[in-house]
Amino acid sequence: MRKLAGLQLILPIVIGLAFAGELAAQPAEPSAAGLWEKVEKGKPVGWFLVVDRNGAFEGAFAKLFLEPGDPPNPVCSKCADDRKDAPLLGMSFIRDMKRDGLKYENGNVLDPRDGKIYKAKMTLSPDGQTLTMRGYLGISLLGKDEVWTRLPDTELAQVDPAIIAKYLPAQAAAIKPPAGPAKAPAAPKKTTAPAPVPAPVR
Repeated sequence: MRKLAGLQLILPIVIGLAFAGELAAQPAEPSAAGLWEKVEKGKPVGWFLVVDRNGAFEGAFAKLFLEPGDPPNPVCSKCADDRKDAPLLGMSFIRDMKRDGLKYENGNVLDPRDGKIYKAKMTLSPDGQTLTMRGYLGISLLGKDEVWTRLPDTELAQVDPAIIAKYLPAQAAAIKPPAGPAKAPAAPKKTTAPAPVPAPVR
């Protein structure tokens, strides 16, 4: 009878541990944080870096693909807030996105072409490889979608180090070269036989 009571006590523990192990084995839901590329007519037009700032997701221009005739360092001359006349490269243009699973809502997006700020939401694909950005006026129905594709983390090496330092300070610190010029390795000493000592003249 005691053995049976002991078995009844152990069984829920074993089932509980198995269930906990199954939960731990499930992959974490993908995040919108990362580097994204927008392509138009088969050509990249911009890279965007999305970061999680304590639960509020923000996006910045990480790389610009300028057309011939475009100014080399474009600024947001039509912006009316803190981004007025700021360089587009490295500028935060997506702000205050709140995550709800694969959806990111209640944020806003800046259109640097006219300086207007629109309400915005983002939807991440279940595999985490595409991000649909929707900017709209008033209601979501009156808006426009853009679909971006995730770039591998290795492409961060092509992003301006100042942008990485601003938005990913921990990562920037990890890849920062050591301070001071690196010393060149000392040349190996030649191992030649000593020259013979001349005999004294008598």
